[in-house]
Amino acid sequence: MSLSMVERVVRAMAEAAVRNEAYFGELDSVVGDGDFGYSLARGFEKVIEEFDSIDRSDPSTFLRKTGMIVMSRCGGTSGPLWGTGFVRAAGAVAGKQSVDCEDAVKMLRAAFDGIAQRGGAALGEKTLLDALAPLIDCFAVELKRSSPLEALARAAEAAAAASEATAALQARRGRASYSGERSIGSPDAGAVAVAVIARSVSQACGSSAA
Repeated sequence: MSLSMVERVVRAMAEAAVRNEAYFGELDSVVGDGDFGYSLARGFEKVIEEFDSIDRSDPSTFLRKTGMIVMSRCGGTSGPLWGTGFVRAAGAVAGKQSVDCEDAVKMLRAAFDGIAQRGGAALGEKTLLDALAPLIDCFAVELKRSSPLEALARAAEAAAAASEATAALQARRGRASYSGERSIGSPDAGAVAVAVIARSVSQACGSSAA
């Protein structure tokens, strides 16, 4: 995977976050404070604004610098969590001039671990982790039997299914946890965001190969 593909992935993520600001906010307002969409969009909006000037010395540097922008511009808990994901992913490929599919899995797992540690969350607590874990696992498995683009598309589908399944869970983290059993019945906004962004990345990567 070249640096240009890493750039395409980040760009697709940023554009999806900004484009779905209202949708993510509506989901968050059901049991949260409703600012998730706004917070995420402001961070990625800044990424888009500064995109051409982000240091591209290597994939790791590019991802780390992107993460720092997200950390500094996203409000609430979104900045620390999503920014940490980028920074940890960057650390997984430090010193490499290019990354392959195995590296991509390592980056995703590093991002997952970083987000879990930063947020003190675990699977089943109705957070973005509940969509991110199935995405990573599916991607890793599908890479062994299909093309990278097919694996990515199926991973996005797995994330979508998992995000919808969070509706059956009771929130244990964040402001949504304050609502107790009332949080059951609606999907987690962060998990849905992971699924929506994954689909956008899949489409962007697919169009680049066409």
